[in-house]
Amino acid sequence: MANIQSLDPTASPLDYYGWELRRQREAHGLKQGQLGDIIFCTGSLVGQIETTKKVPTRDFSERVDAALGTDGLFSRLIGLVLRSQLPTWFQPYAEMEAKAAYISTYQAQLVYGLLQTEEYARAVLATGKPGQLDSLLAARMERQRILAWEKPPVALVILDEAVLHRPIGGDDVMWRQLAHLLEFTNHRWMCIQVLPLTSGEHPGLAGAFNILRFEDHPDVFYTEDMMSGHMTANPETIKEASLNYAHLQADALSVKDSAALIARVMEERYADRTERDPVA
Repeated sequence: MANIQSLDPTASPLDYYGWELRRQREAHGLKQGQLGDIIFCTGSLVGQIETTKKVPTRDFSERVDAALGTDGLFSRLIGLVLRSQLPTWFQPYAEMEAKAAYISTYQAQLVYGLLQTEEYARAVLATGKPGQLDSLLAARMERQRILAWEKPPVALVILDEAVLHRPIGGDDVMWRQLAHLLEFTNHRWMCIQVLPLTSGEHPGLAGAFNILRFEDHPDVFYTEDMMSGHMTANPETIKEASLNYAHLQADALSVKDSAALIARVMEERYADRTERDPVA
């Protein structure tokens, strides 16, 4: 007889997901391999997800809902599961970010997480805990879903020009990342500005920071260091951060000029030079 691993559905969102998947599968009289055949994956993968050895994806969850007729149960659970894969210190911020009506962010080193392509994000996350790379990547991609909501937050993004020149993942990855940024040029709820290197000293020299604003909650200021994040709703901190952000906006290029700079860096620094400058 097979050794069936017992699960405690109260241990974590991932444990609950696995427990519920097993319960629903067995209720439909299906073995792991049979369910796998229906949703176009292996029975082994189903088993690994049921026993929390593998983190499910949104695509997997949607296919399970369709196969078992679970009325969107797993599609609802997956957001909670993926958010639980984020670093513990980052989870409170991610929850607030998903509720924000307005997001203002200044990024000095990297493209803002909500605007990162999957391959750019993978390269960034690989510098940390490669053993958890797939789950961390899935969690970051899940965060980006707020931009596709019917009523997404207003997002004001300022990127230091250095972000455009730092070759994260290599030239091909950067070319596609900058092209992705340009897709937001005419986005109704998104403004992307670049703070040029010629700005010299400015209020953002201390590092990246975010300000979240809500319809029914005090504003939140967030910043992080190498090991953890720091979030506060202190009114004086919010006031000072908002003033600093206003100065950064004033020093940054316009949205139109920022897009032109992104396009120029994209072509001059990351385009395929063998196509642009063929050898005679």
